[in-house]
Formats: sequence, C-alpha cells, structure tokens
Amino acid sequence: MKLNHRSQTNYLPGDKQEVAGRRAGRGSSERGQALLELSLILPLLLLLTVGIIEIGRLAYYSIEVSNAARSGAQYGTQSLAAAANTPNIITAAQNDVPDIGAGLSVSTAQTCGCAANTLSPVCGGGGCPYPMVYLTVTTQYTWNSLFHYPGIPVSFILIGNSAMPVRQ
Repeated sequence: MKLNHRSQTNYLPGDKQEVAGRRAGRGSSERGQALLELSLILPLLLLLTVGIIEIGRLAYYSIEVSNAARSGAQYGTQSLAAAANTPNIITAAQNDVPDIGAGLSVSTAQTCGCAANTLSPVCGGGGCPYPMVYLTVTTQYTWNSLFHYPGIPVSFILIGNSAMPVRQ
C-alpha cells in the first residue's frame, strides 16, 4: 500500500509540473506571435479606419450641400418677390450650413412652365394661360480630404440642386 501511495504521489506532482512547464513555454511564444501579427495588421487597420472617417466626412458634407440648396429654394418659393431676391436666397442657403459658411457658392435660376411640361426661361407669352414659375437653386462646395491617398484626388466638388414651383 505504501508503495502504491508513494508512486502515485511522486507521479502526480511531476506530471502537473511537466504540463505547467509546457503551458508556460507555449504562452510566451504565443505572446510574441500575437505581437508580431498585431504589428503587421495595425497599419492596415489604421488605414481602413481613416478611410471610413473620410468617407463619412464626404457623405456628411454632400448632404449638407444638398440641404443648403433645398433651404435656399424653400425660401425663394414663398412668393415671386422672394424668388427674385437672390441675396436673401444665398443667405438662407448659407445659414443652413454654418460649418461650411462662406465656402458655399449659390446660384439661382428661374424658369416658366405650362401644363404641356414645356419650360422656358422667359415667362409670359407663348400661349400659356397659367404659367408656373420654377426656382432652381444650385449650391457648390469644394471638399478637401484630410489625408492624401495615392491615386485618389485630394479634393472633390460637391453640387446640390433643388427646383421647386414658386407660390403665386
């Protein structure tokens, strides 16, 4: 009995020490491997993160430019007098995008139309009994990227258009 007890006692602690030694050796080499893998992948992950941020900024400013055109058109379509007041239309469009502000260029155009869906730059005449006046507001902004990527332009021109009928 004592012999079996002694052999079991000697066998189990040695086995545990041997397994623990193998685990410690394997853990330290895996830590180095993980560090190497991280150092190889980290530049790619950072490039992807910065790219996602840039695409988000581009989408944000594109939406802002389109909303500015819509805001200017909504102001100008209140009446025929408001449609002819280009400085106030420009101010309404620029007030809608305070982060862009004066970097936004705004242009307006008026067209007339009839029930036959024909548009003309001059209202009146032409046999149209009830002409509709349409106001078109076009906004433009040059967006600059934060970083330079090879093969991709540093700046983009963002354009927003909005055409609405003027209330008469």
